[in-house]
Parts: sequence; structure tokens; C-alpha cells
Amino acid sequence: MKSTGIVRNVDELGRIVIPKEIRKKFNIEIKDPIEIYVDGSSIVLKKYLPNCIFCGGSKELISYKDKLVCSNCSKGISESITQPI
Repeated sequence: MKSTGIVRNVDELGRIVIPKEIRKKFNIEIKDPIEIYVDGSSIVLKKYLPNCIFCGGSKELISYKDKLVCSNCSKGISESITQPI
């Protein structure tokens, strides 16, 4: 991980401001969801991208019963349904 040299203080409500330069670099807009997780001793902030519940892919997603499935997995499911067990 590369240091940006930018330091921000946490406010009274536990918030920090992500600098404009970083938001611009990662195309983070107002109201975009940000994923927060721990990796070892680091806190990681990542722009949230929805993923397929089966393979984790993030392209060509469709919603089925409030779950996201990519087109490849969707095709695989429909092919397995038509084959006898």
C-alpha cells in the first residue's frame, strides 16, 4: 500500500473526509456506497461494487429474488436445470 501523505482527523461522530483527489481517482461520487473492512492491522476503504453471489463477478449482473447473478452463472444455472440428475 502506498502512502498518500494526507492525514485526516476523526471528528466527534467518528467520521473522516476522503480527500477530493482520492475520490476523483477512484470515481467516488456523493452517496456512493463504500465498503469498510480490516486487513491485518489496516482499515481498508473500497468503493463498493455489487457482485454475483456465485462467482463474485461484477459484470452483466441481473437481479433474481433480490440476489445478484452474473450472466455466465445465470446461463450455467439454466443449463443445469434442463439436464436430468
